[in-house]
Amino acid sequence: MNSTMSITTPIGNICDIELFMLDMDGTIYLGDSLFDCTIPFLDKLKEKKIDYLFLTNNSSKDKKEYLAKLSRLGIETDAKQLLTSGDVTIEYIKEHYPNQKVFLVGTTALERAFAEAGLILSEYEKADLVVVGFDTSLNYEKLNGIYQMVMKQKPYLCTHPDMVCPTEDGYIPDIGATIAYVESITGRLPDSIIGKPKRYMIDAAAERFDVSPERIAMVGDRLYTDIAMAVDAGIMSILVLSGETKAEDLKDSPIQPVFTFADLSSITNEL
Repeated sequence: MNSTMSITTPIGNICDIELFMLDMDGTIYLGDSLFDCTIPFLDKLKEKKIDYLFLTNNSSKDKKEYLAKLSRLGIETDAKQLLTSGDVTIEYIKEHYPNQKVFLVGTTALERAFAEAGLILSEYEKADLVVVGFDTSLNYEKLNGIYQMVMKQKPYLCTHPDMVCPTEDGYIPDIGATIAYVESITGRLPDSIIGKPKRYMIDAAAERFDVSPERIAMVGDRLYTDIAMAVDAGIMSILVLSGETKAEDLKDSPIQPVFTFADLSSITNEL
């Protein structure tokens, strides 16, 4: 596929970027397959001494699992260069709901991350708030727990809003389907969604790397999370067509990136 570039109101120049925030699934890899363009892109960033941060809305895995996966794919990195919606949700809870009991609907990995961060996990009957993550072990008991908490008007948070999760074999239902299910029976949406498209990840990245937002670019494959976050925050948005979004999806979308490329190789050529 030839790269294309959308023409909107430019926010700086790609060569002026000091930090690239990189979505993972659909941007640097798909499932367990690394894109051929990823390593050359990262090598170019290292050559230019440009920082980069891997981030993902997928809260089904913790930081250790993602670092291990990146290593298996040939990318050696460290915890500073990785940020998940689960990480940001933990910090959000610490700030806004300190010492409160959490009914967490998530995988064992997410439960482990919450516990290691010192959050208090509880059954829904004794919890102060409910947090919903991407739970690949979701069952009726957990859905009922969410329902009971939401109907009691307890604080209701979600790590991210993605409707589907990309895999090598296609897409599977993500947390957005759970949000829709809960809304259909309670009429209530989450009080807060922490991951993309909210700007919490941008603020965390700017603080971690001590860089101003105007020097940050968000690179991702989804209009309604990656690009929406960048557009709303006023930072450079770069859409790659290697994942969920296709070129035809841009035609009628109210969310428009500053740049649109086929994949990361086009950004490498711009640097």
